[in-house]
Amino acid sequence: MTKGRIITKDSEIKDILENIKTIAILGLSPKPDRDSFKVAQYLKNQGYEIIPVRPAQKEILGQKVYKSLDEIETSVDLVDAFRASDQIKGHIQELIRLKPKFFWMQLGIENHEAAEELTKVGIDVVMNRCIKVDHGNLIKKKIIV
Repeated sequence: MTKGRIITKDSEIKDILENIKTIAILGLSPKPDRDSFKVAQYLKNQGYEIIPVRPAQKEILGQKVYKSLDEIETSVDLVDAFRASDQIKGHIQELIRLKPKFFWMQLGIENHEAAEELTKVGIDVVMNRCIKVDHGNLIKKKIIV
């Protein structure tokens, strides 16, 4: 098994964003004023397939919502986390079972212990970066929301 890496370089972030198709969004809020909703809407408008993950919701942005990562039955390229830093470790086993290529902790979210565990099983990790901002700065493709 190849060891994953903690990714920090813009060139590597750009490569990720150009080569992924499916993004599970952990902690996606149904409220349009929340950052997670705005980011998910932006990513969907850029052509990514988004998979909302949030207990107690049925649908967000016209997509079926999964209660947990364990419920997702399709392959996922990247999991984008909108969870507090101290809650990230609670998702490690789900992430290992799901086996995304990448795990992304949004701006303000860092958990080095979780990142170390995930890289050991071959999942590349991005921490403390906004995927929407990075996409806008590094890719700039379609509709900006």
